[in-house]
Amino acid sequence: MEKEKLNLKALILVGGFGTRLRPLTFAKPKPLVELCNKPTLLYQIEALVEVGVNEIILAINYQPEKMKSFIEETEKKYNVKIVCSKEDKPLGTAGPIGLARDLYLKTPFDYLFVFNADIVCHYNLKELLNFHIEKKGEGTLCVTKVKDPSRYGVILYDENNKIKDFVEKPLEFISDKINAGLYIFNYEFLNRIETKPYSIEREVFPKMANDGVLFCMELKGFWKDIGQPKDFLEGNFLVLNNLCNDDCNKDKNLNNKGVLKGKVLVGSDCVIEEGAEVGPNVILGDNVVIKSGTKIKNSVALNDSTINSNTFIENTIIGWGSRIGKWCRLKGTTIIGEDVSLADEVSVEESLILPNVAVKKDVPKNSIIIC
Repeated sequence: MEKEKLNLKALILVGGFGTRLRPLTFAKPKPLVELCNKPTLLYQIEALVEVGVNEIILAINYQPEKMKSFIEETEKKYNVKIVCSKEDKPLGTAGPIGLARDLYLKTPFDYLFVFNADIVCHYNLKELLNFHIEKKGEGTLCVTKVKDPSRYGVILYDENNKIKDFVEKPLEFISDKINAGLYIFNYEFLNRIETKPYSIEREVFPKMANDGVLFCMELKGFWKDIGQPKDFLEGNFLVLNNLCNDDCNKDKNLNNKGVLKGKVLVGSDCVIEEGAEVGPNVILGDNVVIKSGTKIKNSVALNDSTINSNTFIENTIIGWGSRIGKWCRLKGTTIIGEDVSLADEVSVEESLILPNVAVKKDVPKNSIIIC
């Protein structure tokens, strides 16, 4: 069956309140927080559109109205239908698929992609689609290799990639392949799904494996679960590395007198003063100002933020419209919320600062500053 003759749909498990990614999600819904200057959700939508998906359902249980303008703009730009399926209560990872059943059934489809929205990776959905068709199973999930499988549930499969078993956090090494949170299913898969709170990983997949209808394909390239601030920061760097060659900004007219070291992505209308050093692994949003003498590496500065002179920043996300004073020091997975103001000579390490806060003195390590 050729791709152009297939009717492909997708469901993205967008999730709820975004509590693990606070304070960033106080300002925006989690799917719209920028990853390398683009809403995180857009990476998945672009990959789905590229493979030929014509309808995408967002399974969401928190304020879908805040995504209205994004959905309208994306539908128009990519010529794809996007609808929301709202949960009145959390339904886990399987229940939302059942809740959206009526949306799938409005028009027939051949295959359904299901994604966890907290994942970023090198998407090769054409390969996944062809693999699934070739195996003639009911479902295919992507697996990825990890260094420490004892932190995860691992997947065991045979030489034909048919899944045999799932083992939760093994004490001894039996596999280094884990569920990557990307799936494709046949139409018949919906017969296994109910509208109730339950887990696709623990309650649906093992039954499919026992029936011999579940396969897996190993992802090529990078993969990251970006659900928590530290992982979200690392996800930015993985995407940056994938997007950029040695000069990410060669086609841009930069107002730049400072030094860019390694891979740096610069948004529109940024100012980097002479004597500033930016990089490696830095993403600057639009209208970001970096003053003279400042050094920033392994960090993200979101739109409209300003970093004043002689400040050192490492492993930090600076929120939209925030202002960092002179001679400040930020390091150790620090997350600055929207519209935060740091006075001169303030030190912050491994801490979270909530939106709209004015910080006038050093922040104790591992703190959460709320006012």
